[in-house]
Amino acid sequence: MRVGLALYGSLDERSGGFRYDRKLVEGLRRAGDSVEVVELPWRAYPHGLLDNASPTIRDRLRVDVDVMLQDELAHPSLVLANRDLPYPIVSVVHHLRASEPRRLSPLYRAVERRYLATVDGVVCNSAATRDAVTALGVDPDATVVAPPAGDRFDPAIDDAAIGERADERPLRVAFVGNIAPRKGLDTLVEGVARAEAAVELTVVGRAVDEGHVADVRRLVRERGLGDRVRFAGRLSDADLGDTLRESHVLAVPSRYEGFGIVYLEGMSFGLPAVASRAGGAAETVADGETGVLVDPDDPDAVARALEGFAADPDRLAEMGRAARRRYERHPSWDESTARVRRLLADVAGASDAVEPEVAT
Repeated sequence: MRVGLALYGSLDERSGGFRYDRKLVEGLRRAGDSVEVVELPWRAYPHGLLDNASPTIRDRLRVDVDVMLQDELAHPSLVLANRDLPYPIVSVVHHLRASEPRRLSPLYRAVERRYLATVDGVVCNSAATRDAVTALGVDPDATVVAPPAGDRFDPAIDDAAIGERADERPLRVAFVGNIAPRKGLDTLVEGVARAEAAVELTVVGRAVDEGHVADVRRLVRERGLGDRVRFAGRLSDADLGDTLRESHVLAVPSRYEGFGIVYLEGMSFGLPAVASRAGGAAETVADGETGVLVDPDDPDAVARALEGFAADPDRLAEMGRAARRRYERHPSWDESTARVRRLLADVAGASDAVEPEVAT
């Protein structure tokens, strides 16, 4: 097949969604498909909507393909433009903007509903994302769930090493993610402050909301956590791997996650997760087995989870081993790519099967 992929920014971006797109492109090419990547300029939401009146954007999208993948993140620039495109479209949805707790969620829901009405199929990274998509009117039969693999590191760690690490103190917690309100770092810091246990937190990630970063740093100062919270910034994969290998727990109590690949990556190191109930994290993190699920904006629940891990090394080790086993059972990129290819072939085939209208 000749496949296109349209997305905001560069395929080389490092966040989980871009890694998903990149691995999908690599898998399609390995399978013998050609893939043409169409990189659209990043847009703030209102400017993205204005792109729909731009002939330049439409011209960039007019490529010779059998089917076009679109990263749903770019939907503001595509919601109207899609109507004039000559090929079938499959959207890749990491999570809907309307699913996030935002003041403008009703607006986002209306726009995303209109965008999804222009596509012929949807790739979802989790069952929770599929539920959100179908709630906006997409036919479930036109969707496929193709979860990301968490094999970014795949470290060699055995049950004995997980047990030895669990006996060490203080409890070492890692947060990994973009530093923005959705990721819940403020909730985590407050949870660390309220926990009646010795906890050290390492924050790894890029600052994407400077105001939020300033608020979190101020919270660290006000709660007297300066010697217990370290901001490491963005790290190379090697340095991030070292940080995860030395940690006991991965904690990202997001306000919403479509999937949360970082939980799975932490599990590859035998780390149980503190994760949000909102969204798709529960499909990976089994509460009380491979981690602890908390409600968004609940620092007391975070504190209780951390206290439980710190107080019971045996339980921490048992959950770490269960997390590693859960990682080992997870579908590979090849399996997920195969699911996507079947949907693309179905959509492209249906398009080919449509008889052209005969002029009368």
